[in-house]
Amino acid sequence: MNKILIANRGEIALRIMRSAKEMGIKTVAVFSEADRNSPHVRYADEAICIGPSPSNQSYLVMEKIINAAKTTHADGIHPGYGFLSENAIFARKVKEAGIIFIGPSPESMEMMGDKLSAKAAAKKYNIPLVPGTDYAIQDIDKAKIVAQEVGFPILIKASAGGGGKGMRVVNTIEDFEEQMKLAASEALSSFGDGSVFIERYVAAPRHIEIQVLGDTHGNIVYLFERECSIQRRHQKVVEEAPSSCLTPELRKAMGECAVMVAKACNYIGAGTVEFLMDEKMNFYFLEMNTRLQVEHPVTELITGKDLVKEQIKVARGEKLSFTQEDLKIIGHAIEIRVCAEDPTNNFLPDTGTLTTYQIPKGAGVRVDDGFEEGMEIPIFYDNMIAKLITYGHNREEAIQRMIRAIDEYKITGIETTLPFCKFVMMHENFRNGNFDTNFIKNYFQPDDLLSSNADEEIVAALLGAKLMNENNQSHHSVLEPAIENDSRWKKNRGTES
Repeated sequence: MNKILIANRGEIALRIMRSAKEMGIKTVAVFSEADRNSPHVRYADEAICIGPSPSNQSYLVMEKIINAAKTTHADGIHPGYGFLSENAIFARKVKEAGIIFIGPSPESMEMMGDKLSAKAAAKKYNIPLVPGTDYAIQDIDKAKIVAQEVGFPILIKASAGGGGKGMRVVNTIEDFEEQMKLAASEALSSFGDGSVFIERYVAAPRHIEIQVLGDTHGNIVYLFERECSIQRRHQKVVEEAPSSCLTPELRKAMGECAVMVAKACNYIGAGTVEFLMDEKMNFYFLEMNTRLQVEHPVTELITGKDLVKEQIKVARGEKLSFTQEDLKIIGHAIEIRVCAEDPTNNFLPDTGTLTTYQIPKGAGVRVDDGFEEGMEIPIFYDNMIAKLITYGHNREEAIQRMIRAIDEYKITGIETTLPFCKFVMMHENFRNGNFDTNFIKNYFQPDDLLSSNADEEIVAALLGAKLMNENNQSHHSVLEPAIENDSRWKKNRGTES
């Protein structure tokens, strides 16, 4: 494989290109009109504009991306995450065009892309499932009977869903019918599929996911877990590896279950098997993401493996160069998503220009981004600006480095999730590992950040007044020597120059 096209944008496009460059592989960027001046376009060896700014006219148009690959004679296409990364039709069309798709087979995507078929595959291997239905249900009366058997509260979920869409928590039988209709309607409008199923609602779960990697020779390994329980609107904000709550025995059990899920769909490449864990440490299969995850860097840091390079090697037909026994957890890593959102206003997206944009540096700090100072945050795409990752010998060092890195990250012109992520890092329940997906609901109020900002302003004002007072006193008491020193400085400066 001498040249690959990255069917994506921003930080993930850059991240893939860097690994490809280290492997001596040429890269092709595709871009919309909104991304014409983006760093990933300049970094690539070649770049092709694929259409107007809206993603449904550019990054989601399969034919444009495949034609760009043909025009530039790219051997492979890497989809990154989002956009077409889990689209089985796209993967099949790439293959039919004689181009290597750097990812799993279309058949694996289809099996795991539908939550019900994924549950059916997991059930064959006796992998724990959340109590509920493993089939689509449309009949309201039948669904009510099932819901009562499962026990309230229950969760209605879209079969083809993701990102919290087509999902409803129902606490009583009286609310069931209305919520069932709403979930099905949202699922139909969001995914073109109104199928829903029912699960018991796990009230205080932890979200644990296992990274897996498979080759074309039948080898599949797990690269340990990531804790992704700090979420807003069912979407992750903070991720870490390893989890602070897993024992070695539990880690092994979950890892082996993840490998069985991957084997159930003959998985090839990098993928993630997601689990829910209840307060009694029982874990249940949730779904499989058939792509590279946003939070993959934390796994890379604790294992020393470059997952993008491994994806490319697998796509070239190579065997995995390591076994399960070769993999060890070394240190601890934390990632936060730096998004253009206002945490004090229900995390609503923010738009504007990056008037100031200065990234943190130093030991144990990694920033995966796709923006530069002066750039605008486009309204057409996901609002993530960057991923900030820190690594330490242990969890405490990783947390302290994250706090330092957040303080060093300078962004003005828009609101971001940085203040909220610092709040998380400093919160007692995060630091002691006593948290779940209800962290924001249980512990965070917008006033926490507003009062924190006010306190910082007061401290800064008091410090400034103190320094000014000290300078004034110094000026009055040593006025003459200061003038003499100033004269000597001028004389010395003149001699030196």
